[in-house]
Parts: sequence; C-alpha cells; structure tokens
Amino acid sequence: MRWDDRRVVITAAGRDFGRTLAIALADLGAEVFLSARELTAARRVRDEIRRGGRQRVHAFACDLTSPASIRAFASDVAEHTDRVDLLVNNGSRYLAGPDLLSAADDDVVDTIASGATGTVLTTKGFLPLLLNSPAPDVVTMVSACGTPGHHRSDAHDAFYAAKSAQAGFVEILSKRLRPQGVRVISLYPPDFDNADPLSEEWHTTSRQAGDALSAHSLVECVLFAVAQPRDCFIKAFHFEQA
Repeated sequence: MRWDDRRVVITAAGRDFGRTLAIALADLGAEVFLSARELTAARRVRDEIRRGGRQRVHAFACDLTSPASIRAFASDVAEHTDRVDLLVNNGSRYLAGPDLLSAADDDVVDTIASGATGTVLTTKGFLPLLLNSPAPDVVTMVSACGTPGHHRSDAHDAFYAAKSAQAGFVEILSKRLRPQGVRVISLYPPDFDNADPLSEEWHTTSRQAGDALSAHSLVECVLFAVAQPRDCFIKAFHFEQA
C-alpha cells in the first residue's frame, strides 16, 4: 500500500515510537504533520526525513497538557491542508514508579493531562479536518496499562490512570464516530523494543515467537488496519505479553 495521497498527523513524534511512525509513513509517501512538545525536537525529525528524500513533512510544537497549544497546532495544520486522513494520538508522558507516593503532584497532573486530556482535545481539534477526508482514521497508542486487570508494568499509578482514560475515550468514540465514517483504532502494546528505523537494526532485529514485541511490528499493525476496506473496523489490537 502506498501512502502518497494520505495526510497524517502524529503527536509526540520527536522521539521513540512517534518518530519511528513518522519516518515509516513518510517513507511510504505520506505527507506528515508531526509535533513534539519542543519545536526543536519536531524539526530534528523533520530534517531526518527530508535528508532521506521525503520533502512533504512539517514540524510543529504542541504541548499536550495545554489546550491553547493543541488548538494552535490544529489551526497551524489547517493552514497547510484542508483534510487529515489519519490522526495518530501517540503522545502521553510516561511516569515510572509503582509507589503512589513516589511522584510529585505536578508530575501526576502532567502525566494524566498529556495522556487523557491531551488525547481528547487533540482528537476534538482535528475532527473537522478528519471529516473532510474520504477515508478518515484515528489511531491511538494506548498501552497494556489501559486494559482492565493489567498489573505487570512498573509504571506509576498516574500513568495507569491516563491510559485507562484513553481506553474509555476511544471505546465510546469508536461507536459515536462510526456513522460518520471515521474508524477509531487502538493499540494496547506491552513494553516493546523500538529499534531506530534509520539503522540496520530495524531490518535485522529478530521477530520470532519468543522475542519481545517490536516497533516494526506495531507499525505494520497500523498499516494493516488502515489498509482494510472501509466496512472493516478493526477496533483494537491487544498483544500477548512475553
């Protein structure tokens, strides 16, 4: 599947999986609008992609804890395009520590705001552009921490709370947006390996049954779901934790 006619927005694309997905989709031909909390991080990834020969990539600052910043991001993207075909809600601050008392109050607020409020407001902000697309999709990177009963992560309770909020949001969003033709697809991965997509390791990392889940496989899950005919709504990907 080529993505030459697709316009994609990715939050928190300055590093880790957001960067990986931005590079992968740009390499397939998509026009990518990527954001990071710090504009320098977004521009660094934009420049990496452009050095690879893909010029249709744009960098923006977006603080997912700030409603004004999210509104500005959506408005800035709207100045470049009249539609968005895929919104990837990738942004959510990770907070480590299985002890509730170990995190400062500000860190708790920031973690829940970026993952929960940020996801809701970003989707809200880009919904008008999504509805202009003939084939709109919303992909949200949740986490195994957002599944009921999950307890195998050392993430802080606030991260669990943020991911559970994301899970509740995409659940109802899927039902309410389906009549408008918007597919809402969510991924619930456990901890996974994220090889640099610009390195040889991206192509050589083993992806056998006994291996940890890889970012390469997660990218392929996104590609698979979006490539399906529009009557096929793949609501969620859940993964066995090794």
